[in-house]
Amino acid sequence: MAPMTAPLPLTRDLVLIGGGHAHALVARAWGMAPVPGVRLTLINPGPTAPYSGMLPGLIAGHYTRAQLEIDLVPLAAHAGARLVIGRAEGIDRAARLIHVPGRPPIRYDLASIDIGITSDLPDLPGFAAHAVPAKPLGAFAEAWERFVARAWAGEVAPLVAVIGAGVAGVELALAARHRLAQAGLVPQVTLIDAAPDVLRDVRPGARAALMDQIAGQGVHLRTGAPVARITAEGVVLQGGDTIPAALVIGAAGARPQGWLAGTGLDLTDGFVTVDRFLRSITDPAIFAVGDCAHLAHAPRPKAGVYAVRQAPVLLANLRAAATGGRPGPYHPQKDYLKLISMGGKRAAADRLDARIEGGWVWRWKDHIDRKFMRRFHHLPPMGQPPRIPRGAALGVADLVGGQPPCGGCAAKPGAAALAQALADLAPPARPDVLRGAGDDAAILAHGAGAQVFTTDHLRAVTEDPHVMARIAATHALGDIWAMSASPQAALATVILPRMAEPMQAATLREILAGAQEVLRAAGADLAGGHSSTGAELTIGFALTGLVAGRPLGLDGAQPGDALILTKPLGSGTILAAAMQGKATGPELLAALEMMQQGQGQAAARLAALAHAMTDVTGYGLVGHLLSMLRASGVGAALDLDALPLMAGALRLSALGIRSTLYPQNAALASGIEGADPADPRTALLFDPQTAGGLLAALPEAAAAGLLDALGAGAARIGTVTAGAPRISLG
Repeated sequence: MAPMTAPLPLTRDLVLIGGGHAHALVARAWGMAPVPGVRLTLINPGPTAPYSGMLPGLIAGHYTRAQLEIDLVPLAAHAGARLVIGRAEGIDRAARLIHVPGRPPIRYDLASIDIGITSDLPDLPGFAAHAVPAKPLGAFAEAWERFVARAWAGEVAPLVAVIGAGVAGVELALAARHRLAQAGLVPQVTLIDAAPDVLRDVRPGARAALMDQIAGQGVHLRTGAPVARITAEGVVLQGGDTIPAALVIGAAGARPQGWLAGTGLDLTDGFVTVDRFLRSITDPAIFAVGDCAHLAHAPRPKAGVYAVRQAPVLLANLRAAATGGRPGPYHPQKDYLKLISMGGKRAAADRLDARIEGGWVWRWKDHIDRKFMRRFHHLPPMGQPPRIPRGAALGVADLVGGQPPCGGCAAKPGAAALAQALADLAPPARPDVLRGAGDDAAILAHGAGAQVFTTDHLRAVTEDPHVMARIAATHALGDIWAMSASPQAALATVILPRMAEPMQAATLREILAGAQEVLRAAGADLAGGHSSTGAELTIGFALTGLVAGRPLGLDGAQPGDALILTKPLGSGTILAAAMQGKATGPELLAALEMMQQGQGQAAARLAALAHAMTDVTGYGLVGHLLSMLRASGVGAALDLDALPLMAGALRLSALGIRSTLYPQNAALASGIEGADPADPRTALLFDPQTAGGLLAALPEAAAAGLLDALGAGAARIGTVTAGAPRISLG
């Protein structure tokens, strides 16, 4: 027998903590040439990471948020990495675990830290309550946009105070003044510094240009003015003066992230001390780069240019550490060119003592910044179908198709193939098996009531095993909830990719923790299961549930019943788009979050009123609705405009993005009057859902009052009609 081709086993966990510039560049390069056997993880507080070089342009209104943000979701997918959304808060170096709140610790063999700095001023009274630090950039950008909107609406005065008159503070003050003036307001911007001189690290030519802009644009400069406290009215100086401000921005100095102090790593002024190989001088398994690192061999100021230059050295040294190679040193440049924005589309160059400024300098800076961001906004194509060898059997090319197979509940046989297989399945022979194949779950006799029994498993839709386990458990519970049962017990079935034993143990811990979180919240126990290894991660559950009376089923819908759907549609389209690099990070993360949303409370409310109920999963809304209509002997009228849709689903559907199960689902269009599968909204009727919503038919009188109780995402989508089991669209 010829040997089977299998993926190489995983043997090392490499974790990038933070989505800073250096890590973003490493992830991009890693996707081009990953190290076989390394599992890459990226941890970041949010799905995007802002590029600091374009922040003044954003504040001034020259750029949008999308233009300066690195979307980490497609970047992680490009790199083959799992993306963990959360803020690291500690490292257990003895156990080699990274702690992120709200989830199990993340194992590492090698770790790198690139978490930037903060300009927070925690020791300044009132700062936390009445001011915003300029770093981290993401939170500051959001606060700024809120302030501009409120100022434009007349809710607050356009009064801004910036604490710290270094380069960053000057850029922000000029940018803020420009933006507010462009909005038709009359801004008052004050720049405050405790020192008698400002811009001390800038050469005379650039300093003169910036000082002229400060004066010429009417920015008030207060030097030698230490701040005593911040209040709701503004900034109180130690001399007693109060500077009125509706927004106070902290741009004074650079502070390290506080949790680094608990790592046991050697720190210099709170920053991780690293050697010439960018490794911690305390622990060679931990690297640090960017503003959060201190170069012991060549100290440098905090500047993004160093992080960018560190990226190729970090990449090479991480590869060396993972493969047993020799690391190479990082030699930082002694100086660098500063291009400093001046509010409008003008900038000054700080490189020589000469005064160099103008619109052409801003265009030069703009060109450099946009060129950097194009590396992330235009990633190489992902997910190419496998190359078909010569001599392959007939039909192979048709099945491979033009896109890689989708995961989740889209990874299953089509409805027609399943129906053909079930047609030959004998009905239950035991008297205590009350109902077999054909409904959401089997029904077993259980005292005066019944026990429902179901199984479901999913091919992974995310590289994060903890999140995937939560999705798989929520998906499996759908059959229990749809039959009005109370979840009882579950057995897990897990197929792990081949990996080293410590990685297996850590991955299983994450899976079991995620599954238990969902099952316990639903009232069920995880009572055991089975594990094996295979080509890719697959997680499933066999579940039981108890019903005191008769379980709800597909049959029972009555003409005049309202059709209620408890979750928005679109997960199949969004997951397919993510595989093609076309879904945004926020769109994908919102879909993953929706897939983890339990429906126990919704099921309990619906069960007391519904005539029939099912869950909407792999065969789409149409497939599962048709099953209900056929079992009940009725038809249905759907209101297309009433369909609840996930964020981004309609946009992506309009781009022609479809799940690989879509063609089989769309074959059901013959059962729909007036269906146009080419219409983006209609196409979502056939979209395979993972952990989708409950679909219930219940009396018209009960529907209106129930929607509010079911929460956001639930909607009335149509009405059951008399007649043949067909669907009409309206």
